[in-house]
Amino acid sequence: MKLPELKIGHLVSRLPIVQGGMGVGISMSGLASAVANAGGIGVIAGAMAGITEKDVATNGLAANCRALTREIQTAREKSRGIIGVNIMVALTHFAELVKTAIAEKIDIIFAGAGLPLDLPGFLKKGDRTRLVPIVSSARAAALICKRWFQRYRYLPDAFVVEGPKAGGHLGFKVDQLDDPRYCLENLVAEVVAAMETVRAEHGVTIPVIAAGGIYDGDDIRRFLEMGASGVQMGTRFVATHECDADPAFKQSYVDARKEDLTVIQSPVGLPGRALKNGFLTDVAAGIRRPFRCPYHCIKTCDPEKSPYCIGMALAQARRGKLTSGFAFAGANAFRVNEIVSVKELMDALASGYEEATA
Repeated sequence: MKLPELKIGHLVSRLPIVQGGMGVGISMSGLASAVANAGGIGVIAGAMAGITEKDVATNGLAANCRALTREIQTAREKSRGIIGVNIMVALTHFAELVKTAIAEKIDIIFAGAGLPLDLPGFLKKGDRTRLVPIVSSARAAALICKRWFQRYRYLPDAFVVEGPKAGGHLGFKVDQLDDPRYCLENLVAEVVAAMETVRAEHGVTIPVIAAGGIYDGDDIRRFLEMGASGVQMGTRFVATHECDADPAFKQSYVDARKEDLTVIQSPVGLPGRALKNGFLTDVAAGIRRPFRCPYHCIKTCDPEKSPYCIGMALAQARRGKLTSGFAFAGANAFRVNEIVSVKELMDALASGYEEATA
């Protein structure tokens, strides 16, 4: 059985695979366009999109919006496929980045790290951008549907349901990460059931996309059979030639062992899954590094209480300087053993799905 298409509004993706948005320069136009060309949905990360701009520390709003515009346009030049952007609700310049993406006629906006309750308000008549919230519970999905319909007569075009095995910032408490009640299988089943209620009430089918810890074709099979319409994957796409990070960043995934995966308390106030290294060991030991806040990128970050600037740490890691930063990674990062092309990865996922469904 071949992988089915994924339909989000008027958009039809040949493969039901969404590349997760990875901020601070990890998934930009290079990776997103390659995924789109391979039949999936490529995603540019809006978080610190302007990290390489010379004025990002002095004029963050202009730098990030300028860079996001350039990356969207570059991805369009490289691909005719579906291109989305991931814009975290917690970003200081969330509204301005959303407006920028819509002005550039981006296909999809994925919005998580908070509830994007006002997102449809940015659309104007004639805009074709699809809106996809990222949630970690059926309760959040139901609330967004209710609020969007009440205020805007608009329902989400899809939902990404992200479980506790994802990399980066997590929408769970630390004691929930290993609690079976919060496993992705349960979350997806609950959101699928909630969307059935929405379909019965409004006559609209809202696709559910499973995310967090999905690694191979058999994982894709399991979640599609549970009622999901697609999957989102981030970690697997880091270890590709087209990923926009430095080769040393990618190699850290290849070299990772299971015991290297750790959960940290991020300066933004959320737990996050990352690869353990000397930088994080120093932070855990209470070694406070000289710190100033040049970016003001996240609303919830308190520089007075933070032991380091997460923007600077992730930016250094992206450049391959892992002694001055760290890499976020999903729970299955230790299973990565080589760097391949995006096309090779997508082909392997498709063939793995076919084998799993044979």
